[in-house]
Amino acid sequence: MNLKNTGLILGPTLFILTRYLINFEGLPDEANAVLASALWIATWWITEALPISVTALLPIILFPLTGGMELADTTSAYGHKLVFLTMGGFIIAIAIEKWNLHKRIALNIIYYIGGDIKKIILGFMVATAFLSMWISNTATSVMMLPIGIVIIKQLKDNPDFTESQRNNFAKALMLSIAYSASIGGVSTLIGTPTNMVMAGAISQIYNYEISFLEWFIFGFPLSLMILFFSWYYLTRVAFSFKDISLPGGREEISKLRHGLGKITFEQKAVSLVFFAAAFCWITKNFLLKNIFIKIDDTIISIFFASLLFLINVKGKNEKILKWEDTLHLPWGVLLLLGSGMTFAKAVDSSGLSMWVGTQISNFGTMNLFLLLLLLITVVNFLTEIASNMATIAMMLPILAPIALELNLHPYVLMVAASVAASCAFMLPVATPPNAIVFGSGYLKMPDMVKKGFLLNLVSIVIIALMVYFILPFLWDLVPDEFPNTLI
Repeated sequence: MNLKNTGLILGPTLFILTRYLINFEGLPDEANAVLASALWIATWWITEALPISVTALLPIILFPLTGGMELADTTSAYGHKLVFLTMGGFIIAIAIEKWNLHKRIALNIIYYIGGDIKKIILGFMVATAFLSMWISNTATSVMMLPIGIVIIKQLKDNPDFTESQRNNFAKALMLSIAYSASIGGVSTLIGTPTNMVMAGAISQIYNYEISFLEWFIFGFPLSLMILFFSWYYLTRVAFSFKDISLPGGREEISKLRHGLGKITFEQKAVSLVFFAAAFCWITKNFLLKNIFIKIDDTIISIFFASLLFLINVKGKNEKILKWEDTLHLPWGVLLLLGSGMTFAKAVDSSGLSMWVGTQISNFGTMNLFLLLLLLITVVNFLTEIASNMATIAMMLPILAPIALELNLHPYVLMVAASVAASCAFMLPVATPPNAIVFGSGYLKMPDMVKKGFLLNLVSIVIIALMVYFILPFLWDLVPDEFPNTLI
């Protein structure tokens, strides 16, 4: 019996055992219903017994039928404003891809940064990470992969490079695309769905909105640190390259740039909408709120996404975006995001969070930094084999009460786990970018595992240090009710 079939049976079995056969002392009936449902859903998520997005709909069935949460409350979480914020970001990303703006941005970044081999790799990483801040890491990787292959082929018949040097360059370039696609998404709230799941959980449990800027001032520096360490590691530790120019590399990039032709009206229009949205997200709290008191990140997202359906294509009676283009929206991600918010709401309202908190009170003496290292390590390596969104959707509602029981600010553990879920670099199945570059044929499994393992460990330490030392001051997480946040 394979893993999927095992999970298909194990999920309902755990549900029945937890709901009807095992009595947990002090656990309210509503909380027991949520716990039993969560075990079923988590099992199917981990084993992928059904498509993850289909499993994400199970709370709509299980919570109301078992008494865990009313149907109206369950379904309302799927329409949370952060789901629509994410949707607006996806629509803008579709326009960027449709009009090939992402390729123009990437090629220009690579052209101006690249020179010798190390700088070529840096150019690819900066371009990939920047695009991944705004569009999906999957789309970014798919777009960057053929550009990388063109550059690799420039070395094929060059006598100045040995076979070993050519292979090392190909491996380093492929890994650089995969790593930076995941790392770049950490920078912005819309850069990766796990960030939005975290923001949604905090919104549901604490009724507090993490703004785009608030996340950016933490996520962007963290992303830069991991990105440049990854570049240093790939070009000086994992592989060793001399400071020599890549023959034909810059010329090939220049040829690809010229092949795009002059920037079109449509690309200019999408660029304007894209940068205007980013500007509004970043300046909302200290500029726009003086004009529009009730302005919100979601309003900004939907407003600029809607603009793309109003602007005409030059010389044609059609718009920059048509509704048919939204067929490419990742609806499954939106459903999974909604289910994560439903979990957070149910765990809190049912009393399950309080019960979990009391069960782990014996961990109260654990040092915070060691706790962070343990949590980040568990999440990091768990997401090597399981969906990062599903993992975070399961864990965040439980981390909140654990933090309170340990007298910590809850955001500390929740942010640490969310970021750790984006830094799995070892296995092809860990992230779509890993799978995409592995499929190029330039990498073997040992290449990815050996190089990615050390990067996993370093990213774990960097995340722990940033969350422990920097996050509390950036977000002012030392209120009176959580006096031991930094202990």
